[in-house]
Amino acid sequence: MTGRRPHEREIHTPAEFDAVVTRGSLVGYRIQSVDLTDRTFALLSASTTGAVFLGCAMQPEAAAKVRADGALVFPPVPDLPFDPYRARLYSPDDLFDGLRDGGYETTPDALAYAWFQRTKADGDIFASMLRSVHDDAISDALDELLAGAPVVGVMGGHAMGRGTDAYAGAARLGRSLARSGLTVATGGGPGAMEAANLGAYTAPLTDAVLDEALELLAKAPSFAPSVTEWARAAFEVRARWPEGGDSVGIPTWFYGHEPPNPFAGHIAKYFANATREDGLLARCTAGVVFLPGAAGTVQEIFDATTPNYYESRGEPAPMVLVNRAHWTERLPAWPLLRALAADRPMAARIALVDSVAEAPEALRRLGSPLG
Repeated sequence: MTGRRPHEREIHTPAEFDAVVTRGSLVGYRIQSVDLTDRTFALLSASTTGAVFLGCAMQPEAAAKVRADGALVFPPVPDLPFDPYRARLYSPDDLFDGLRDGGYETTPDALAYAWFQRTKADGDIFASMLRSVHDDAISDALDELLAGAPVVGVMGGHAMGRGTDAYAGAARLGRSLARSGLTVATGGGPGAMEAANLGAYTAPLTDAVLDEALELLAKAPSFAPSVTEWARAAFEVRARWPEGGDSVGIPTWFYGHEPPNPFAGHIAKYFANATREDGLLARCTAGVVFLPGAAGTVQEIFDATTPNYYESRGEPAPMVLVNRAHWTERLPAWPLLRALAADRPMAARIALVDSVAEAPEALRRLGSPLG
């Protein structure tokens, strides 16, 4: 294993396992959430010294043998509504499985939130460990997905309703950014976040598709009172145009009353909101657009400001605030941001614009690598 980078030592699928084990050695590998119950002979035959098996089902004799070799075995945890060792991000189908027949309350997303609600305050170290292991696995999968990609964040409030001009504008922003060659990342929830992911989803399609999709979604303008109807409308759009583009959503079960939106092709859902917030903004290497929002969006503005101010992540990343009245009068974050940036390198990386249509050009002026 000498010279291998950490991600090159990971095995995520049965096919990857078969390709490696044919060489007779799993020494030093990390096998993540692969069902190995029918690969007992391969495990008995291969050297597994220093290997780590994370949530891999296997026969008792195989488990005994690899432990005797010196491997570490973290067995699957029964009766959980999520896999703490998962090797990939969630898809909309993963989180909304069962929506069609049983409604949102029966989906893995809802069941994981219910489990979180039961365990988050009971002081059980086992439950908190499972949450931490899960979130670290999600971060690892997110790093693998986004390695080298120019990522632009779109932040904004969950209250922005489908059928509004603001929602349509956020969707067109997401489409424009995706068409410019950037990977769009959002907080993964409803409102402005969903709109930006929807825009990225429709980016490879004709302009008329987005207009039609907006009309369909307006039938269920909000996730309240029915998450089921809200989500079904989104899946109706996906079914009508199944060849949509990819983007990333990074939501959290901490705000589990806000469901993830189904338009992000890759969903990095966390239990710990602090880990989620910091990781989302840290990965927005091509900058962040902040649409009107409330406390959560204000928090994200200054979460992004701190590393830009101290240059702790290197050169400051572009920050564009949209809607002058909102950010100077209703929630005056812009004057504070501008005061912090004064006489620092980040001063050349912040902008305030009046409309969402101006945001892509503002990002370009600030140095974002838009195509």
